Amino acid sequence: MGQPVRLQAGEGDSVSLRGTRVTFKVKSGEAQAASCTEWIAAPGFDTGLHVHERLEETWYVLEGELEFRLGDEVVAAASGACVFVPPHVPHAFANRGQVPAKFLLLMSPPTHDRYFVELAEILEHSGPPDSEAIAALRAKYDTQQLSSLKTDAEPQPAAR
Repeated sequence: MGQPVRLQAGEGDSVSLRGTRVTFKVKSGEAQAASCTEWIAAPGFDTGLHVHERLEETWYVLEGELEFRLGDEVVAAASGACVFVPPHVPHAFANRGQVPAKFLLLMSPPTHDRYFVELAEILEHSGPPDSEAIAALRAKYDTQQLSSLKTDAEPQPAAR
């Protein structure tokens, strides 16, 4: 810890969440306060409604548009938009558009980036995801899922 991280465009380890690419720009082992990931979310990607007890997240949309559910509010966030979600706020984000959405996601504390690595390992197997493995993963990484987790790149209706 304590070393600068320098990555050029397109650099960084990455994983696939069934068509959505997550690239790790600053990993939890490299930072004390926050990790940074770059996403290219496939059309139809949807996290489902969830909440964190400790984790806070900040999204910055680079290209395309994301839909956020923040408590009872649903908002669209286009290129240049920034959305911050503190702990204890139920939220979801999705790509409802027809093209991929590119964005940065900063997470504090930084350990949540490891969630995506482990989730990708679960999702790499064909067929329906292992719901018990995902439930254990959520519990391990401060995520209480309040609705179903959308893992396929097919459009899903907005959670209301």
